[in-house]
Amino acid sequence: HWTLLSMSLLNCLVSTACSVGLALAIALTVRSRGMHLVVGCNSSALPMDARMAIATNDCPFNTTRIYDTALALWFPSMVLAAAEAVLSGRCFLVALIYRGIGPCARSYSTEQV
Repeated sequence: HWTLLSMSLLNCLVSTACSVGLALAIALTVRSRGMHLVVGCNSSALPMDARMAIATNDCPFNTTRIYDTALALWFPSMVLAAAEAVLSGRCFLVALIYRGIGPCARSYSTEQV
């Protein structure tokens, strides 16, 4: 029970931090119109909008479609991290019930579990 309690709490905290970090990355990327994604490209040939960026020899990666691809990967990752945090939180509550700790210690929910 103690392992379930500690691991579910740790996983809940890490998943919450991950989803908050991804939400922040999405917000910063949308706000800057993707220019933070191509900041490694020190070229004056790049336009102000990353969606219109072209692949240049000054950039270590292909800049075409990087804005859309990053957002397409980050949104599902954020949703899955948030779902993982919720499920870990529920496991933490079950561990609290098993240990008899907290507000759920002796109630109907203990009998249900």
